[in-house]
Amino acid sequence: MILGTGIDIVETRRISETLERFGERFLNRIFHDAEVAYARTMKKADLHLAARFAAKEAISKAFGTGIGEQLGWKDMEIRRRDSGEPYVVMHGKGLDLMKSRGATAIHVSLSHTDGYAAASAVIESPQP
Repeated sequence: MILGTGIDIVETRRISETLERFGERFLNRIFHDAEVAYARTMKKADLHLAARFAAKEAISKAFGTGIGEQLGWKDMEIRRRDSGEPYVVMHGKGLDLMKSRGATAIHVSLSHTDGYAAASAVIESPQP
């Protein structure tokens, strides 16, 4: 059963400008070290960070909480399988939220161009 769906789109320029302005402070507030390390292996790291930013927003929308008291930026981590498929690892309040809602899986899809990054999220539960 689907518990929730979410989608987000972000202008990649916005992420690039925020990185230029706030640098490590921005990265440390929003992303896990592994997310930053992965993005830095790519030619255009800001595009990959923007996609992960959008994914976290999409997940928060799928839960219906937004980013805030119930679900923080670092309660979600977007990883990549060897096949290239993105997947979600929840931490802290994110794990608590999943358990309280009976969620067993979160599926994400990421996309980006030079101008935009987008992500969708679907939260799944075996229970109606």
